[in-house]
Amino acid sequence: MTDFTAPGIGIGRAYGSCGELLQGVNARDRHFLVTLPIRRGSVAVFEPGVDGVTVVPERKSKALRLASAMVARSRVLRGGRLTLHSELPEGKGLASSTADLVATARAVADAEGRTVPVGELEGDLRAIEPSDGVMYPGTVAYFHREVRLLARLGTLPALTIVTGDEGGSVDTVEFNRAGPRFGPADKREYDRLLGELGIAIARGDVAGIGAVATRSAVLSAALRDRPHLDATISAARAIGAVGVVVAHSGTTTGILLADEDPRLREQIVAAQQICDSFACSVTVHHSWRPGVNTEQLVHPGDRTHLSPIARAESTPR
Repeated sequence: MTDFTAPGIGIGRAYGSCGELLQGVNARDRHFLVTLPIRRGSVAVFEPGVDGVTVVPERKSKALRLASAMVARSRVLRGGRLTLHSELPEGKGLASSTADLVATARAVADAEGRTVPVGELEGDLRAIEPSDGVMYPGTVAYFHREVRLLARLGTLPALTIVTGDEGGSVDTVEFNRAGPRFGPADKREYDRLLGELGIAIARGDVAGIGAVATRSAVLSAALRDRPHLDATISAARAIGAVGVVVAHSGTTTGILLADEDPRLREQIVAAQQICDSFACSVTVHHSWRPGVNTEQLVHPGDRTHLSPIARAESTPR
């Protein structure tokens, strides 16, 4: 039996995903994706109260629904105020909604004096919407429509991702209501790509990771037109990038760069120029690697990329 303490202020955190390294349908007609964790995400604060559950900002209705469900079955909570702080834009394919929900669940559980089991968390998310696998550390293959883990793939090499936002937004729930649009050959290819990606991650093979991400980006054009994609892939190859990644159910296209490349600084500038050609905004992200000191991942002289969430993660509670 779980031991509960008196309720206190709870804090929960979750990182986002910069699109997906791979997303598709396997030969068994199961939809899956592979996460690309980044050092930006959501922080949730839950302050216990006695008069129902409220959320700030008010538009975070899914987080309110989750917090209310957890409070309703809690033995120590009667209500409270949930406040969400997110560094992830909504509707862009950066797992903003899932990050909000995972952070919320962790904050409510923290207020109860416990850690939320992943099975409980997935059960709650399953009742709300398709979800990314950002509740797991590292990179995972995830059945996002089923909200179930497919496989843990390990820790990515250190990567920088320069992303361009094509504009607009995509509703994840509506996007995932679409039926399968891939034939048997496509599904076999997705199975093969997942196998190749798992091997590449285990070996720290950035070229292999980039090749799978780029192929998945090309295949995604069957679901969402990206007229700039071919030119972006060619330009990315020309600057020595390891590949191109997209938010399959979002509006983001990113250029993958290996942090170990001595030309990294010049590549970042060049990648920003490439993204400027099609995007309404350009952002630089860095991969999140569990078990690695976050401050060591910040490029020299570039502490602006150490986000509040990253600082919180590196500070003992």
